[in-house]
Amino acid sequence: MKIIYFDCFSGISGDMTLGALIDAGLKFSDLKSELSKLKISGYKLSVSKVKRAGITATKFNVEITQKSKSHRGINDIIKIINKSLLSSNVKELSKNIFLKLAQAEAKVHNKKISDVHFHEVGAIDSIIDIVGTAIAIEKLKIDEIYSSSVNLGYGTIKCEHGILPVPAPATAHLMQGIPAYSSKISDIDNIELTTPTGAVILKTLGNGFGKMPLMQIENIGYGAGNNDFKNYPNVLRVFISKATKDYVTDTINIIEANIDDLNPLVYGYLMEQLFSKGALDVTLTPTIMKKNRPGIILSVLTEKYYMSEIIDLIFAETTTFGVRTYEVERYKLEREIKEIKTKFGKIKFKIGKLKNKILTISPEYEDCKKIAIKNKIPLKNILNI
Repeated sequence: MKIIYFDCFSGISGDMTLGALIDAGLKFSDLKSELSKLKISGYKLSVSKVKRAGITATKFNVEITQKSKSHRGINDIIKIINKSLLSSNVKELSKNIFLKLAQAEAKVHNKKISDVHFHEVGAIDSIIDIVGTAIAIEKLKIDEIYSSSVNLGYGTIKCEHGILPVPAPATAHLMQGIPAYSSKISDIDNIELTTPTGAVILKTLGNGFGKMPLMQIENIGYGAGNNDFKNYPNVLRVFISKATKDYVTDTINIIEANIDDLNPLVYGYLMEQLFSKGALDVTLTPTIMKKNRPGIILSVLTEKYYMSEIIDLIFAETTTFGVRTYEVERYKLEREIKEIKTKFGKIKFKIGKLKNKILTISPEYEDCKKIAIKNKIPLKNILNI
């Protein structure tokens, strides 16, 4: 199990990401070779060692050798990726990142995704940054990605649309649900530390945000940003490691509320709504509350960036006056979904492994339910297959 942790104390951008990953062990020659499979021209890649406030870091550079005023739409970029000779995994990951970026731009400019034409983020260097990151994840064999809270920067920036606040609108949209903060660097009034490209990489790849998970650190990389601040290292730091346990671990959040005066008919609807907002699990536990009243403990398991919406929903749909939240660490078996042919038909099975040894296997309920209804077979017969 190989995991990576992004330490974004000075924000994140596409070039900082690739610089950090090269610094942490990605071979530049491998990256160039894979990127050549995109079949696009007009750029030159280089890396160099630089210092940022005393810290040595790798600077990844994309030099545009053939400038063009034309803009690429999301469909143009998807075609470039699809026609490339890149691996299927790199293609899918790259497209997912770009689609999230297009969704953010469409939201900000009130357009259809198909009508979005990338400007700052649609240039060759951003295609290189995004596809290059997908290549790096595959080459370094990264299984899970985590990140710290993200420093967005401070003030305003000037771009094609005029003067915009930091974070830029597309960045702000992508950062929804990700813990972030704004920090002024020394005496600089206006600085963008997190770009749309950096934000969409975290949004698409991040398995969790917050404190560093339990790790056995193997490699550390520093990727340099363009700005060189006098007293502040403008770098992205990454930690690459193996999990210290054989189990998969992550950090998750629990939201709880004690309820004693809600119509029981609401709970089924509430559970459906909670899952639609990002809940991983919802449980209802009978309890005895103060004044000897029977009640229910509502417990919701969720990732941190869904907490706000889920808490809003609990207050809107229940009678509780307060919720409590706390963070817990999970230990999980490696999970695999596999479709298996049975005497009842094809059924997806959830398989739990430890050290490649199968410890548990169970059929997916929804598949079994559909077969039971279609063939008029008792559900318990299918579940006990």
